[in-house]
Amino acid sequence: MNHSLTLYLAILGGIVLAAVVAHGAWTARRAAANQPRRATLEPIDSSMQPGLSLDNVPTEPMDDSVGGPGRPGLAGEPTEPSLPPVRKGGPRLDALVDAIATLTIESPLSGDHILLHLPPTRRAGSKPVLVEGLRADCGEWEPPQAGVLYTELQGGVLLANRTGSLNEIEYSEFVQKLQTMADVLGAAVEFPDMLDVVARARELDAFAGAHDAQLAMRLAAKGSAWSLGYVQQQAARHGFVPGVLPGRFVLPGAEEGSPPVLTLQFDAQAAFAEDADQATLRELLLCFDVPQTASELAPFKAWCAAGEALCLTMDAVMLDDQGQPFSPAAFAMIEGELDKLYVALAARDLAAGAASTRRLFS
Repeated sequence: MNHSLTLYLAILGGIVLAAVVAHGAWTARRAAANQPRRATLEPIDSSMQPGLSLDNVPTEPMDDSVGGPGRPGLAGEPTEPSLPPVRKGGPRLDALVDAIATLTIESPLSGDHILLHLPPTRRAGSKPVLVEGLRADCGEWEPPQAGVLYTELQGGVLLANRTGSLNEIEYSEFVQKLQTMADVLGAAVEFPDMLDVVARARELDAFAGAHDAQLAMRLAAKGSAWSLGYVQQQAARHGFVPGVLPGRFVLPGAEEGSPPVLTLQFDAQAAFAEDADQATLRELLLCFDVPQTASELAPFKAWCAAGEALCLTMDAVMLDDQGQPFSPAAFAMIEGELDKLYVALAARDLAAGAASTRRLFS
């Protein structure tokens, strides 16, 4: 009897336990069915589904490796910084006007490292020295800048400017500066022959001397002298602004950093006067630098027009360097000579206003 009762209770307990387990499993399945289902992230072609983006698709957290180096990743994923753009502005080396040496390096060098070892002074005597690097990412030459790798380097020195031609001493100084830089960078450097360089420099200087021109007209007061304040006011009416150097106003060029189209010069001592209305002037000099100014800007016409306009408003007369009034015939003759000069410069690939021409005639 006791044995039978024990067996009965064991069977009854098993049935109850099975019912509890079954009820629990059913309850869990029903709860799961009532929960929102999570979408699985699939590749989406946004061009095929306008208006659909990853921003409005619920996703599971993903591993940071999805984006990968150099690829745009999801929110919060680091991306590779972009390289600085190629430097376009500023003076650049040109075989027409520079003696250029090449520096060969075994492996790419960073711009940061190169900048640390550039020559401390970028001149050899009176001639500017430039260094450029060939970018590894796009194969363009530029002055070295931080954050860029370079596969080749070159350095150059200007062959001539308005101080004269490059001489043996200046070239030797250039060689010494560049050789020191090459040694520190572990580069092999190849220089052009000194005798050839000096001969080229003399020939280029002779050409420049024969084709240099700076036009100037004197604007002289007919009656009483002008105050500096009055001159400044009248110059501003005709587009002139104060120049960097004392004693001049400039008519700016169209491009930032380009030389002025015209300059209006006066006694620099007057520029230092404490009271601009107390400093007086009787003469101004209106100039333009022919090789420095592109002919497309019509600087000659601007020069004539500015002279006439200033004379009308300031009661002045236009005089040449001999103190004689300008005549229409004189203006016509000057314009004819200018046209010949522009043709000669362009034939040498040194058109007026071009970057290398500005360096040569500086």
